[in-house]
Amino acid sequence: PSKLRLKELEKELADLQKESDALTKDWQEAQRLVQAAKALKTALDEARTQKDQAARAGDLARVAELTYGKIPELEKQIEASQGQDTGVLKEVVTADDIARVVAAWTGIPVEKMLATEREKLLRLPDILAQRVIGQPTAVQALAEAVQRARAGLQDPQRPIGSFLFLGPTGVGKTELAKALANYMFDDDKALLRIDMSEYMEKHAVSRLVGAPPGYVGYEQGGVLTEDVRRRPYSVVLFDEVEKAHPDVFNILLQVLDDGRLTDGQGRTVDFTNTVIILTSNLGSEYLAALPDGAPAESAREAVMGVVRQAFRPEFLNRLDDVVLFNRLDRSVMRGIVRNQIERLQHLVAGQQIGLDVDDTAADWLGERGYDPVYGARPLKRVIQTEVQNKLAQLLLGGEVQSGDLVQVRVVADKLAVVKVARH
Repeated sequence: PSKLRLKELEKELADLQKESDALTKDWQEAQRLVQAAKALKTALDEARTQKDQAARAGDLARVAELTYGKIPELEKQIEASQGQDTGVLKEVVTADDIARVVAAWTGIPVEKMLATEREKLLRLPDILAQRVIGQPTAVQALAEAVQRARAGLQDPQRPIGSFLFLGPTGVGKTELAKALANYMFDDDKALLRIDMSEYMEKHAVSRLVGAPPGYVGYEQGGVLTEDVRRRPYSVVLFDEVEKAHPDVFNILLQVLDDGRLTDGQGRTVDFTNTVIILTSNLGSEYLAALPDGAPAESAREAVMGVVRQAFRPEFLNRLDDVVLFNRLDRSVMRGIVRNQIERLQHLVAGQQIGLDVDDTAADWLGERGYDPVYGARPLKRVIQTEVQNKLAQLLLGGEVQSGDLVQVRVVADKLAVVKVARH
């Protein structure tokens, strides 16, 4: 029996060795294909960089040679190499791959780990709406674009999403961009904000991508390209884009088209993991003329007429969506006040101090912080004057200390900030 068992084990070992040899051969072939594909992609990036450099130098013959010869040939080879994928090796590790490895180690099913992210994505409109009050259409449009990208239905060679936000001042355009940065990258600092009023002159445009070799500031890199190179996962906000010099839109077109940009030092910066948001006040006079409660969409035709006069068609056509923001009315002010107060509550909670603002006080602040022209922008000043300043005096005077509760109430049509004993 022992000899028979030995023969069975030797046969099993031989079969396993044969299977191992076949798998090793497949792995080596897959590795060769991956390395070849990476070399082709590197060559394609270099060819595109050379094309950009030749275009800047005015070498049209070289541009034509690369555009119609070398680049299409490399793209064709890359496409052919992708068809040879054996499935043994992958060039990019996905969330699913990591989840499977962790599942194998921990025994937790893959579906359970990925479900949390899926649930969060499905709740994205609600998550954004908690921070941006009174803009359901804008929130929905932005959420749907992110959901498409996360579901793999967005062009991987372009940014995750690109939007033009239109609306009066103080209605939540920048706040929605901050909320998205916080959701996608868990950090409000993942928002790169560029004030386009600083790029009204032609000579200022080069600051976005960096000065070319031989010019002052060459070593510093570009404001846009350097920040995205260092933080490729971010929301890029171009504020008041209508004020920018026309040359800025040539840069934006390249980002929206190719998802990449070459800086002044010849380095290619990847924008495929960014969300591009542009804000503008164009056509806001039509939105301001709407009656209270009327949706911004009812003025879209008039607003877009102004927008088409300001921006080239090829630029507008490359955007995922043009989002109109509603003019804020008094009915949404309580929710905005609550958001602002919640931030103040987080600040004082660090000193173990409670802050209680009832609905009457919130409405009082909302009424005085509302402006039909400037939206909710004056609200921050009202809260600073009526709540923060009074609270600061109580803290500095020693009247409020760690463990105390502060109540904000309306007394004789004035706001009172008083300390009460905790029970």
